[in-house]
Amino acid sequence: MHKYQFNPYQIYHLKQWYRLITHAFLHADWTHLIINMLVLYSFGTELEYYFEYFFGTKKILYFLILYFGSIVISTLYALRKHKDNHLYNAVGASGAVSAVVFACIFFAPLEKVYLFGVVGIPGIVFAILYLIYSYYMSKKARQGGQGADNVAHDAHLWGAVFGFVFPLFLDARLFSVFINQLMNF
Repeated sequence: MHKYQFNPYQIYHLKQWYRLITHAFLHADWTHLIINMLVLYSFGTELEYYFEYFFGTKKILYFLILYFGSIVISTLYALRKHKDNHLYNAVGASGAVSAVVFACIFFAPLEKVYLFGVVGIPGIVFAILYLIYSYYMSKKARQGGQGADNVAHDAHLWGAVFGFVFPLFLDARLFSVFINQLMNF
């Protein structure tokens, strides 16, 4: 765990760049791993469908670029902020999983996302609430406030943002697909 976890100090000062990727294959406990994998499977399967529809044979390549790109992108803020803090560590694929969820929401913003498998809300509403919550919790953790929960909310936030804009990097015309779906709300 110690050798491969995300530790900005060791990445920045000791040039252990591999940690930008390896941390995503470690998890704090079984619950953390199982939740990430269930969400990845649920949304990843759907995202594969969208990628095949819009990008054909490039679907696997684009999925891999999204996933591994978001592992790195989701940690850049923490890398910059904590580069001199040798005590900061993080593990998990939550930033990448957030990217997959938000890429799905981009393609189908009105599809229901089920909170705790029960309460269904439109994806775009979930996305807005998720971003607000992640930003709030990230800010709270930065301020060292009460309720800091030892979760890398920055990674969730930036992974989600990256996942949402990633399809636009592939084809900017997809923005009209997104807007057309929103107009059907």
